[in-house]
Amino acid sequence: MPVLTRLIPSPLVVDIRAGALDDLAGVLADQRISSSGKLAIAISGGSGALLRERLAPALPGATWYEVGGGTLDDAIKLADAMKSGHYDAVVGLGGGKIIDCAKFAAARIGLPLVAVATNLSHDGLCSPVATLDNDAGRGSYGVPNPIAVVIDLDVIREAPVRFVRSGIGDALSNISAVADWELSNRETGEQIDGLAAAMARQAGEAVLRHPGGVGDDAFLQVLAEGLVLTGISMSVAGDSRPASGACHEINHAFDLLFPKRAASHGEQCGLAAAFAMHLRGAPEQSAHMAEVLHRHGLPVLPEEIGFTVDEFVQVVEFAPKTRPGRYTILEHLDLSSDAIRDAYADHAKAVSQAISG
Repeated sequence: MPVLTRLIPSPLVVDIRAGALDDLAGVLADQRISSSGKLAIAISGGSGALLRERLAPALPGATWYEVGGGTLDDAIKLADAMKSGHYDAVVGLGGGKIIDCAKFAAARIGLPLVAVATNLSHDGLCSPVATLDNDAGRGSYGVPNPIAVVIDLDVIREAPVRFVRSGIGDALSNISAVADWELSNRETGEQIDGLAAAMARQAGEAVLRHPGGVGDDAFLQVLAEGLVLTGISMSVAGDSRPASGACHEINHAFDLLFPKRAASHGEQCGLAAAFAMHLRGAPEQSAHMAEVLHRHGLPVLPEEIGFTVDEFVQVVEFAPKTRPGRYTILEHLDLSSDAIRDAYADHAKAVSQAISG
């Protein structure tokens, strides 16, 4: 009997709207994720503490756990603290670090995770990966997808706007990442998952082409949906390939070479994606991406985040070492330092013309 369909690992609940947080207890009960209200809720010491005051009356059966940071040790300590309780689910309430710690802890003790994002800084809120700092730098750990994702647009608007901008850069970089995946398919025969590629690309394109801004609910809705779809695309593919190409190699190189000066994940991925589109000979797409980044207040050139041309050349040259075995436009062209410098000069000129004209 031929396989006629496939099951897609995805959340049971995706609730993205203004006021979603006020209905959290009801959503979890209605979906039978936690009808008893026995929840282990991981929060940060900052914004998480304020949200605890707001939510605690509606979640009387919950136990609250304050997470110190975003390290592997923090996640292990969280799991150890939670395992003695008899909970229905783990709730990660906060930004990326808190949700990643909660993902890892939930997987370690065998409970489903509910991701309640308080900002939209990157696509990790619904991905099958927990990114945690460890003794060797930073590691990615495979975990199950969240069983539910709740994003309250009112809460998102209250967070610093830099988080929204970071999410925009991360979403737009999908377009470059999928182009790298297709390049590898043509050049190396790497298998490409068409559904995962379609989901990731359309998530990026929706953000790229939306006319709204960082303060508009309609735009925030599309951005949030795009980041969730990107996370699901990674589950479909079985790894981060739909959302990680040369753009993320350059991002990781920034982090590794200049750990104390690196900008946000999305800022680095966004400007790297625009440069990668230039490298692959797509000047119109590169210029359009730069225009959109600029319109939303994101950097489009490394000088805008404090890096010299020489430092950016060093970053691009080092970038392929961050993901051994991954084939992108950087591995394909295998550019020398001088060639990177020349390509960047052309790119910078084109970008300047695009955002000024």
